[in-house]
Amino acid sequence: MNICPITYLSCGEKKYSDEGLKLLSNNLKELKDLQLTQEEQIREAARRAIKMSIQGVQSKLSVTLNVKDNMFEIVDIGGRYILKPQSTLYCQLPENEDLTMKLAKITGLDIPLHGMVYSIDGKLTYFIKRFDRYGINKKYSLEDFAQLSGNSRETKYDYSMEKLTLIIDNYCSFPVIEKIKLFRLTIFNFLVGNEDQHLKNFSLITRDNKVELSPAYDLINTTIAIQNPAEEIALPLMGKKKNLNRKILVDYWGKERLKINGKAIGQILVEFNNAKNLFNDLISKSFLSHGMKEKYLQLIDGRYKILFR
Repeated sequence: MNICPITYLSCGEKKYSDEGLKLLSNNLKELKDLQLTQEEQIREAARRAIKMSIQGVQSKLSVTLNVKDNMFEIVDIGGRYILKPQSTLYCQLPENEDLTMKLAKITGLDIPLHGMVYSIDGKLTYFIKRFDRYGINKKYSLEDFAQLSGNSRETKYDYSMEKLTLIIDNYCSFPVIEKIKLFRLTIFNFLVGNEDQHLKNFSLITRDNKVELSPAYDLINTTIAIQNPAEEIALPLMGKKKNLNRKILVDYWGKERLKINGKAIGQILVEFNNAKNLFNDLISKSFLSHGMKEKYLQLIDGRYKILFR
């Protein structure tokens, strides 16, 4: 019996569940394989990189969903989805990112529509819907924290978590609400081993005349992908990039720096604590290899002990 790479639901002999297809479109009855192998996708992404408005270390392709032909189509402009094929440097990144984004949704983080699609070589490519597009060729204003802080791709690590609060205070319509979101995201990244949340991975979006943190993106368990990284967080917190603990993450970051009240922090921590079994179940259902699942489960178990012991 197959498992749908969009929903993780059983789908019998089909490649995708009906529920997964409906998330993409109510009129989608099937989804054809991407007509490029993983190697061809990587080459195509490199060829189109200059033309496209998406950047980053991972290979990326901009696509639209052609519902009539039941397939994703690669485009240079006007794409509504981003594809990320397998990496030549790190193992199972699409499976890792898809799982981590699903775990994030469990914790109440705002997560765009995402999933995985099969390629003609049988391998999986990650997809995510662009949250800065709406209507017909309309675009929300979106700026990442590197832009807002006057940094570049080369200096995206030259900042601190504490300074992020200044950006929120200066630009967001309701800073208190956004700081609660930031606290939730920080706790999540620690628990799942995402130590690469740099300035380019935080953004502000303007919708309905309100400036707020954008939906979360690029959430990956980089700890198991890189294997034994030297750090636990991309931007230092309390001057530290490793050996984080509850005192730093909750007392210092949540209460002292973000100034979130104890009741709100307590509720968030209860939600995370209650999510552990759901985390374990979802990791077990995921498309990661058995070995990578074990590493993910072990990391989460260790991080939970640090935060909740």
